[in-house]
Amino acid sequence: MREWLNRLVDMFRRDRLDAELAEELRHHRALATRDGERTTSDLRTREAARDQWSWPWLDQLVQDTRYAARGLRRAPGFAATVALTLGLGIGANAMMFGVLDRLMFKPFAMLRDPATVHRVYIESEGRQGRVPHTTYEYTRYLDLQRWTTSFSQSAGIAEGRMAIGTGEAARERRVAYVNAAFWDFFEARPVAGRFFGPSEDSVPAGAPVVVLSYGYWQAEFGGRNVLGQPLQVGEVLATIIGVAPRGFTGLWEGDPPAAYIPITTYAGAHTARFEDPTGYYTRYNWGWMKMIVRRKPGVSAAEATADLTRALERSWTTQLAIESEVPPLAIAKPTAVAGPLKQAAGPEGGLEAKTARWVMGVAVIVLLIACANVTNLLLARHLRRRRETAVRLALGVSRGRLLRQALTECVMLASAGCVAGIAISQWGGAALRRLFLNNAGSVEVGPDGRTVLVASLVALFAGLVTALGAVILSPDSELTGTLKSGTREGTHQRSRSRSALLVIQGALSVILLVGAGLFVRSLSRVSDMRLGYEPEQVLVAYSSMRGFTLDSASRVVLERRLMDAAQASPAVETATQATSIPFWSTSSRDFFVDGIDSVRRLGRFTYQRAGPEYFDVMRTRIVRGRGFTGADRKGAPEVVVVSESMGRVLWPGQDPLTKCIRIRADTMPCRAIVGIAEDAIQNSMTTDARLRYYLPLDQERPGGGQLLLLRVRGNPSAQLEPVRKALQAVMPGLGYVSVFELREIIADEQRSWRMGATMFVTFGGLALLVAAVGLYGVIGYSVAQRMHELGVRIALGARRKHVMQLVLGQGIRFAMLGVGIGLLVAIWVSRWIEPLLFKQSARDPLTYSVVAGLLILVALAASAGPALKATRADPNDALRSD
Repeated sequence: MREWLNRLVDMFRRDRLDAELAEELRHHRALATRDGERTTSDLRTREAARDQWSWPWLDQLVQDTRYAARGLRRAPGFAATVALTLGLGIGANAMMFGVLDRLMFKPFAMLRDPATVHRVYIESEGRQGRVPHTTYEYTRYLDLQRWTTSFSQSAGIAEGRMAIGTGEAARERRVAYVNAAFWDFFEARPVAGRFFGPSEDSVPAGAPVVVLSYGYWQAEFGGRNVLGQPLQVGEVLATIIGVAPRGFTGLWEGDPPAAYIPITTYAGAHTARFEDPTGYYTRYNWGWMKMIVRRKPGVSAAEATADLTRALERSWTTQLAIESEVPPLAIAKPTAVAGPLKQAAGPEGGLEAKTARWVMGVAVIVLLIACANVTNLLLARHLRRRRETAVRLALGVSRGRLLRQALTECVMLASAGCVAGIAISQWGGAALRRLFLNNAGSVEVGPDGRTVLVASLVALFAGLVTALGAVILSPDSELTGTLKSGTREGTHQRSRSRSALLVIQGALSVILLVGAGLFVRSLSRVSDMRLGYEPEQVLVAYSSMRGFTLDSASRVVLERRLMDAAQASPAVETATQATSIPFWSTSSRDFFVDGIDSVRRLGRFTYQRAGPEYFDVMRTRIVRGRGFTGADRKGAPEVVVVSESMGRVLWPGQDPLTKCIRIRADTMPCRAIVGIAEDAIQNSMTTDARLRYYLPLDQERPGGGQLLLLRVRGNPSAQLEPVRKALQAVMPGLGYVSVFELREIIADEQRSWRMGATMFVTFGGLALLVAAVGLYGVIGYSVAQRMHELGVRIALGARRKHVMQLVLGQGIRFAMLGVGIGLLVAIWVSRWIEPLLFKQSARDPLTYSVVAGLLILVALAASAGPALKATRADPNDALRSD
């Protein structure tokens, strides 16, 4: 240990030790000369002494680093090209890792012992295989909590958007509903006040208390003391009892909740107006929440899953005793899983999570293309420095030392690429997170420590791969012959390694471009698809009484006043009432058709109650018959409009306009079908059966239309606040109106295809650019080395167009080989990518043909510059050199 410390100290006083050693050597030389003795080599003595002052390997590393830095300073263009190329590959991977890490791996802030915490996922058999239960009942949560023994903690969680505040200051915010046990999952302490406890979170209705998030407290209250103050949260007039710590987001990504209230407080307020307000914790008819658990020490995830499944089967049996329509246990085969806390990593990850994984693979391909390009550049650099290398070997430098110097140079270039990559990921991180993480406006967009670490490891990998690749693929040359070669002899050597790397770049680029083309065509199909309505100019206004009750007559009056206020707005063309909108809310109930034993077995039928202007507002076409009119009121003959698909399923080969259906019971009057509407998508872009019917709101339940649908002129985004203010002025008491664009909901449903198209096109274009630069470099280097040969060809009678064809042909051959290999690989992987596409074959001939043609055109463009240079080869110079 003492020797190591002495060496470490000596490293920092090398100059003084060198001076002392030089003085001592001069003294010894003087003594030897005086005594007539033969002097020894000073150099060997100096090296032996210096070896005792530090570590030889460290000295060599410093020397190699200085040598590499000098070499890169002499070739700034080469260094910048390599650093930028690697930076693009490293940056792409850093950006995508940051997204995937946030989506799937990174623990939530302040979560205690995250490896033991799980989200509970439930599945059962359905008509089309295993069906995930994205939410489940509070009663189910109580059953699982009661009948499992593998967990030390459990909590129920849910969230929604609701108005916080009153009057003009009220705004919709994200609010979390959690059990009191939720706080024990975190190492979090409130910055003010306290969290709510078990006594404030009990059935049937918890205490009216609220904990604010740090960000909301700062933004709305300026960080002042608000403890004990009342705050209207949805239907609950709550008392502020605490403020969560800064950076605490609970279990929510992106935009964190503004407030947290007891889950039973929310459920109690929501069900207070129901016939049976205790139903949410005694029956199984309202699925709205999820469950998190913490495993006990020594309990594995598999054991916890088995325990949960046993408890779920027992709960299912209990449900069967009170709800006969539930499928038997043997048919439903319900299972519960203690799965990942991040939903994107679990069975409910959906298309977005799958697309994100594929895009991560695309980023890796971009890195491989960049590494191949840099390896090609290093090979060219090695060929240019063959004579220098031969001279150094002749002077006694070992090949191992040359390899270390090459590795050092590549690691330095990769480090510069890492810095460039982190800068690129910082620049593109915000856009990526907003693309992959919904409502990510308040999330930091810069790369965190985990992302920087991954970028550094990727850079180290890239540096080692490119250095070793260049050394391994470099052609061996005979030392004596290299030293004897002149300026012209042996300057041009065909390199199969460089050609192979170029073909690999082209093939990988083809794979990415095929993916880009398929996702673009998929997005085009989903964007151009007729939805059965036109959402672009439609605003949705949702009114909430927030605990203020109105009788039926007063509700009708209020809705008429809201309708009048909406129609009085200059921007509103027409308006209607409705009870549901696509992808946001869906209603279904039993109905009966003469001659059909069970309608349920034919599919799931949904319905819409709406005013007479509904079809005009939504621009849903009536194919035959008519829509609703003002005459379809209470007391008039009851009517219904059905979708085309519903008519075909219920009455194949017959005219639905001659039929009728009975709502709620087979003893009810039969409603005449007066119109057939075009099919409209309600729940899913891919699996929606479009079995839908429409009922006049005034015949069904006057005063029951909670939604206003408004078709507006001009920019709908600019009309949101004016329309909201006009409607808010009409609301009584604590009533609140929120207004949003229907197209935003539709856009969320299309997000996975838009995300895939955007990222594949971005990375595919990046890969194509890198491959084109690589091809230009290889062809350009080849032409530069062959200028003498080309001059001789011209002197012997070759026409310049033939010389151009020779060079262009070389580029085309590389491109054709890359296209062929890339298309074969793309066809092979198509089986896995097709499920991510929307009604688009993954083996689309048009896409493959366009990509092949594009790469060949890019190869022509990249080869054109070197080809023109080749035509300028001077035959006189070639002849004089001979």
